[in-house]
Amino acid sequence: LPESLDWRLYGAVTPVKDQAVCGSCWSFATTGAMEGALFLKTGVLTPLSQQVLIDCSWGFGNQACDGGEEWRAYEWIKKHGGIASTESYGPYLGQVRPKSEPAAQLASYVNVEPGSAAALKAALVKHGPVAVNIDASHKSFAFYANGVYEEPRCAQLDHAVLAVGYGVLHGKSYWLVKNSWSTYWGNDGYILMAMKDNNCGVATEASFPILA
Repeated sequence: LPESLDWRLYGAVTPVKDQAVCGSCWSFATTGAMEGALFLKTGVLTPLSQQVLIDCSWGFGNQACDGGEEWRAYEWIKKHGGIASTESYGPYLGQVRPKSEPAAQLASYVNVEPGSAAALKAALVKHGPVAVNIDASHKSFAFYANGVYEEPRCAQLDHAVLAVGYGVLHGKSYWLVKNSWSTYWGNDGYILMAMKDNNCGVATEASFPILA
């Protein structure tokens, strides 16, 4: 595997977005992984709709702005023949909107071996950006600005984000993670999260889509 990887450099990652006061992180992680997979398949970066998942995946156990899970979103996408682009469905509202052609269709999704940095690295290299769940509950996370983020006692998964690469900074191995709290948060919306001891659970619940 390469020493480092940053899918942004290949054009596989859409700009950082802002979920606002809506607990819809799960929809951003899902669409981010789908956008990367679609780019790897077609060579075209197409922003996919978080809003359609918020509006429509209730029947699969997601709760719009009150939380959800990526696997439930994947199941909805599979059942409904794909997911619409942002352009065709309309912009993200951060609320529930009272049929668009799918831009990407899903065959299945894969859960990465839990807790394995090697498996997550391999998934990133082979399949593109990967949806991951992390512990974002600490104040240090809210106020992160730069460097490799390490937080002791950080393992209670409560937030979905997108791993878009990995590398080493000043001898510390990290995951390159895209958040959905706007570009004002972190380092232009990104954070380097320590790989050591699966800090904050980055490798605990990772998944990626297989497009149809």
